[in-house]
Amino acid sequence: MRSAPTILHLDMDAFYASVEQASKPSLRGKAVIVGGLGPRGVVATASYEARVLGVHSAMPMSQARRLAPNAAYLVPRFALYRSISDQVMALLRALSPLVEPLSLDEAFVDLEAGGRAWDERSARLVGTKLRADIRAVTGLTGSVGLAASKMLAKIASEQAKPDGLVVIEPGTERAMLEPMPVRTLPGVGPATGDHLRRAGIHTVGEIAEAGEDELVRLLGKAHGHALYAMALARDDRPVVAERETKSVSVEDTYDVDIHDRVRVGLEVQRLADRCVRRLRGAGLSGRTIVLKVRRYDFSTLTRSETLRGPTDDPAVVREAAARLLDSVDTTGGVRLLGVGVSGLADYTQEDLFAQAVGGAGEDVAEGTESEPAPEPRPEVPAERRWPAGHDVRHTEYGHGWVQGSGLGRVTVRFETPGSAPGRVKTFRVDDPELEATDPLPLVESPPELPEPMGTGEAEPPRPLEA
Repeated sequence: MRSAPTILHLDMDAFYASVEQASKPSLRGKAVIVGGLGPRGVVATASYEARVLGVHSAMPMSQARRLAPNAAYLVPRFALYRSISDQVMALLRALSPLVEPLSLDEAFVDLEAGGRAWDERSARLVGTKLRADIRAVTGLTGSVGLAASKMLAKIASEQAKPDGLVVIEPGTERAMLEPMPVRTLPGVGPATGDHLRRAGIHTVGEIAEAGEDELVRLLGKAHGHALYAMALARDDRPVVAERETKSVSVEDTYDVDIHDRVRVGLEVQRLADRCVRRLRGAGLSGRTIVLKVRRYDFSTLTRSETLRGPTDDPAVVREAAARLLDSVDTTGGVRLLGVGVSGLADYTQEDLFAQAVGGAGEDVAEGTESEPAPEPRPEVPAERRWPAGHDVRHTEYGHGWVQGSGLGRVTVRFETPGSAPGRVKTFRVDDPELEATDPLPLVESPPELPEPMGTGEAEPPRPLEA
């Protein structure tokens, strides 16, 4: 491990909800919940005002509504979130050639590789300036952790939330970790945490005291060794600049279980087309077609078929997905469907007729990346074309956002990121003067983004201005 806290972890604060509050003056300081708004929707992000009420990410939306009935419930605007994420990542890449994004709102940075930090003071200065730059460029806040390893930097950023900076100085790691609950360590989820608690292990210090042999006995060789090392603050994982995409997939959860086999087949075809659009958009192709089916009883089946060579042909993917569906019993109803492509390559096999090398129905592991923003399904009722929170423009009243819709009406609040809280108007859903539009920038004239740091030799360390 390093002798200085030169690994930085940035985590934007309640990112989706903070973007919505920044773009909607009437929601600032209020509970905001972003996610799927249907009966089976799930919370993607909750503002800190909503978290005080007990709402958190991954909670069923129905439960969130019970806890926070007066909160603003909004459909995600992923295109906007991605554009703001790009701005943040540009700031990080100006610090170092080694930036490892984990999601739209989270990344590791190796400051030593960029020659920007070599001790506690210089690292703290970089972290402080980064937070100020993020606020100037995006209008948002982020929390920064600095430590000698990735694990500790991530723990530090969690301690820094919201809108703070925490530095873990080398030599203090063990004392800091010992009283923390076991769930603090990466890879300790609910199941592992329960297993450890049943063995009388509740804190990170007790993990270290239990010893490596006991952890291997309890959790298996790989997990036991890894957990023991983390409890001793040992983590030599490097910051990796490029994270290879292993698969591309899309999925939809349905408000009402689908029982009609023909409808299931049509949904799979539609998902296959969406998946290919994502595949082509990334300039990729793939050899293995994957079908995911979650049935009425929450049992999940995953089937795959491997082709002779990589393809991005929608007809080939549709045909393979249809063959996979033939091997799945959907009697009783389907609540989720997904189609994915793995075995990715940056070329296609033109002469391909979708014959599989392996048999259809081969099981594969779950965990492929899912597209977070499903497209509207055909024959959507008019009021569903106006998602809550999305941007609209009226020829007379200007820019606004949808507060809600139903019974042939849509309610809009007219305001912009730089305005005062705006007035509310209601229109017919088919009003010709009202149309969907793109989001406005959160900051009217952000400072120019710095150039990304090259991937060549890092410059020698130089003092930073205070």
